[in-house]
Amino acid sequence: MKGILLVNLGSPKDLKDISIKEYLREFLSDDLVVDYPKFIQQILVKWIIVPNRYKKTQEAYLKIWTERGSPLIHHTKELGMHLSEASSLPVELAMRYQKPSIKDALTSLIDKGCTSITAIPLYPHFAISTTLTTKNKIIEIMNELDKEMKINFVEPFYNKPEYIDSLCSLIKEHRQEDSDLLLFSYHGIPIRHLRKANPYKKHDYRLCINLECKSKDFCYRHQVHETARLCAEKLNIPKDKWKVSFQSRIGPGWLKPFTDKELTKLPEQGIKRLDVISPSFVIDNLETLEEINIEGRQNFLAAGGKEFNYIPCLNHRKDWVEFLNNLSKK
Repeated sequence: MKGILLVNLGSPKDLKDISIKEYLREFLSDDLVVDYPKFIQQILVKWIIVPNRYKKTQEAYLKIWTERGSPLIHHTKELGMHLSEASSLPVELAMRYQKPSIKDALTSLIDKGCTSITAIPLYPHFAISTTLTTKNKIIEIMNELDKEMKINFVEPFYNKPEYIDSLCSLIKEHRQEDSDLLLFSYHGIPIRHLRKANPYKKHDYRLCINLECKSKDFCYRHQVHETARLCAEKLNIPKDKWKVSFQSRIGPGWLKPFTDKELTKLPEQGIKRLDVISPSFVIDNLETLEEINIEGRQNFLAAGGKEFNYIPCLNHRKDWVEFLNNLSKK
């Protein structure tokens, strides 16, 4: 029997200090996230980042936490239930970091009699800190379980027509008629991650955003720009009416332009009515609900903006669920 494994990034299990610290330590100790030599990484994580960052992270989660806990986890659970109904197959969800764990999800699928699993990392665009680390972890756990199991990994779907159709339908439903600009805000990554993901020795980053990008299967920058371009073309949005930016940076050397900087500059450029969508996330989470819809909104309005319209993630929309269902059959 076939089963489906949905994997998202992760979230603290609750708002206690210890849970926030555990989540940050596990996440930031991943060698594909904070990709410095292990000794330096652990000094940064244990003695600098976590002690100085956990309270701010906790305060941010407090703003979006619900009676059902983490929005990322409960929305992903809802997606899993809808996908199970559409596919009539066992579906388990897991988080790359913390609970529900990949090991528990795989064990559950095995116990249900699954001999073949389609693993769907819920990241539309390839990055070593999301797609690759998730794939590596699944393979590691399968080797530990030592079971005869076929694993089929769904590759990034940033340019798949059904994914673009779902995004465009979502945008059309939520976009303001008199919007001055549609901002595609993607999660940022360090530029060095682009280089590490690149299988070619030479790569002209000036061509990243074009179809000429030779590393497009591994190039996060190319893929996010391509998603935005395809959506804008399908929606007939002129080039001067949409823009790409990057959020959630930590430290120097990250992809530009930065979303937070753009939100304070756009009103000065005559952008008073703004639509914002974050297509690198398919499930609403801390980065969309707090960083964009709360903090970003405040910054834009304080800088002179008039209307800030946050477009939610796909979450468990019917057309998005159907797309995942079709992906799982291939």
